[in-house]
Amino acid sequence: MSAVPLSPATQRMLREPVLPTLLRLAAPNIIGLFATTVVIGFDGYIVGRLGADALAGVALVLPLAMLMLQMSAGGLGGTTTAAVARALGAGDAAQATRLAQHALLVGWVASLLFAVLATRPALYQAMGARGEVLTHAMGYASVLFSGAAAIWTVNVLAGVARGTGDMLAASLALVGTTALHLIACPVLVFGAGPIAPLGTAGAAASTVGCNAVMALALLAWLSRPGRPVRPLAQAWRLHKDAFRRILAVALPSSLNPLISNTSIALTTAYMGAFGSLAVAAYGIAARLEYILVPIAFGVGAALTAMVATNMGAQQAARAKRIAWTGAALVLGVTGVIGLIAAAWPQAWMQLFTAQAQIADTGSAYLRIVGACYGFFGLGLALFFASQGAGRMSWPLAASTVRLTVVAVGGWLCVHVLAAPAEALYAVVALSLAALGLTLSAATHLSDWGGRADS
Repeated sequence: MSAVPLSPATQRMLREPVLPTLLRLAAPNIIGLFATTVVIGFDGYIVGRLGADALAGVALVLPLAMLMLQMSAGGLGGTTTAAVARALGAGDAAQATRLAQHALLVGWVASLLFAVLATRPALYQAMGARGEVLTHAMGYASVLFSGAAAIWTVNVLAGVARGTGDMLAASLALVGTTALHLIACPVLVFGAGPIAPLGTAGAAASTVGCNAVMALALLAWLSRPGRPVRPLAQAWRLHKDAFRRILAVALPSSLNPLISNTSIALTTAYMGAFGSLAVAAYGIAARLEYILVPIAFGVGAALTAMVATNMGAQQAARAKRIAWTGAALVLGVTGVIGLIAAAWPQAWMQLFTAQAQIADTGSAYLRIVGACYGFFGLGLALFFASQGAGRMSWPLAASTVRLTVVAVGGWLCVHVLAAPAEALYAVVALSLAALGLTLSAATHLSDWGGRADS
C-alpha cells in the first residue's frame, strides 16, 4: 500500500461532527442535481416547438436516456465514489487512482453497449414509432447514444471528485453542463447564422457536446498536481482485482434503477385500467418525486463518500452512524414534503392542469401516497449508504420487494377484486413503505465490520 497523508477533505469526513459535515457536502450536490432536472424540462420545451411528432419521437427515447443517466450517475458513478473514498480512507491514493481508471474503462464499455443496442430502429418500432415519429426518434437516439461515452465519462469523473470529498467540483460540472446546454441546444435545433438546423438530432448533439466539454474540464481538474486522485498521472495497467471491486458494486447498483423503472412502468400500466384521465392524473401527481429524488441523491452522494471513507479507515461504527444520520435527514425532508402534498394536494395538481377531474383524481392519489414519501426517501438514502459500505445485496432485495408489492397488489386490484383506484393508490403507498422498512431492517441487522461485496 502506498500510504500518504490524508487530504483535508478526507480528514473532515473521518473526524468532524457528522451532521454539519454531511450538510456541507450535500448542499452542492443538491444544487447540481436540480440543474440536471432543468435540462429535462428545457429539452421538452425546445423539442415541442418542432411539433407533436418530434415531441413523441423524443419521448420514446427518454426512458432509455433516463435509464442510462441513472446507471451512469447513480450506479457506476456512485460505485466510483465509494471505491475511491474507501481507498483514500485507508490511505492508499495509488489504489484510489487505479480504481478510478478502471471505473472509466467500465463506463466506456457500458456506453458502447448503449450505442449498439439503443440505436436500432426495430426497438422504437416495437414501442409504436412509425413515420415521422420514428424519424425523429432515430435522429435523437443515434446521436445521443453514439456519443454516450461523454455522458458516462463525466458521471464517473464526478463520482471520482465526490470520492475525494470535492463535491463542489462535481456540482459545478453539472451546473456548467446545464448552462452550456441552455445556450447550445436551441442553436443546434433551430440553426443560427452559418449553423444549419439539426432538429431533434441537435438536442442530442448539444447534450453529448456539453457533457464532453465538462468531462475534459473535470479530467484536467482532477489531474492537477497535489490532487489525491490523478487519473492521467498514473500509468494505466489492467488489474483483475480492480475490475472485480468496481463490478461487484456497480452491477447491483445498476440493476436497481431497472427494477425501480419496472415498478413505475407497472404502476402506469395498472393505472390505465381506470382510464386515460387516471393515467394523466398519475403522471402529474408522481412528478412530485422528481423533487424528492435530487434531495435524496444529493444527500445520498455525500453519504456514499462519508460511509466509504470511514469503512476504508476501519471505522465501521462511525460509518453506520453516518448512514442513520443521513437517512433520518432525508426521511424528515421528504416526509414533510409528502405530508404537505397529502394535506393540500390541489395546490400541486393545479400547477399542471385546470381540468377538475384530473386534479381531483391526482389529489386522491397524493392524499394516500404522499404520506409514504418519507419511506421512499429513507430507502433511497440507505441505498447510497449501502453503496458506500459495499453491501448491495439488501438494497437490491428491497427494490425487488417494492416491485413484488406493485406487481401482485396491482394485479389483485385490477384483475381479481375489480377494486376502485384508491385501492391501487394504497398498493403504491405500501410498496414505498416496504422499500424503506426492508432496507432499514437490513441496515440495522447487518454487520458492517465484516467482508463487503467489494
